[in-house]
Amino acid sequence: MKLDRRELTAVFAGGVAGTLVRVALTVAFPARASAWPWVVFVINLSGALLIGFLVTRLQERLPLSTYRRQLLATGFCGAYTTFSTMQLELLNMYDARHYALAAAYLGASVICGYAAVHVSTAVTRGVRISR
Repeated sequence: MKLDRRELTAVFAGGVAGTLVRVALTVAFPARASAWPWVVFVINLSGALLIGFLVTRLQERLPLSTYRRQLLATGFCGAYTTFSTMQLELLNMYDARHYALAAAYLGASVICGYAAVHVSTAVTRGVRISR
């Protein structure tokens, strides 16, 4: 496998931008262990919506470009959304003995994340979403 430096640069640049946006939001609006971590939840859901749109649009609707997908989907969305920040929030809830809150947050994050990807992919394809 040959390393494509331009592809690596695209992932890096997108990752830097995504990380800066996520960190700015989580620092500006810190979560308490006893409350729902809305900022991280919204970041992860908006990132799931965005990645569903981007991957579908870049793969199915636009001419293929390795660099756009790596920059936006892999780099930006990969760093903007973060499983590790969600895990930290869950650990804080667990340490504060807010077990029900942690379970609800975990379940809602996974279910809503998958729903967000499904909806944004369907909308981008122009497919009617059945109920």
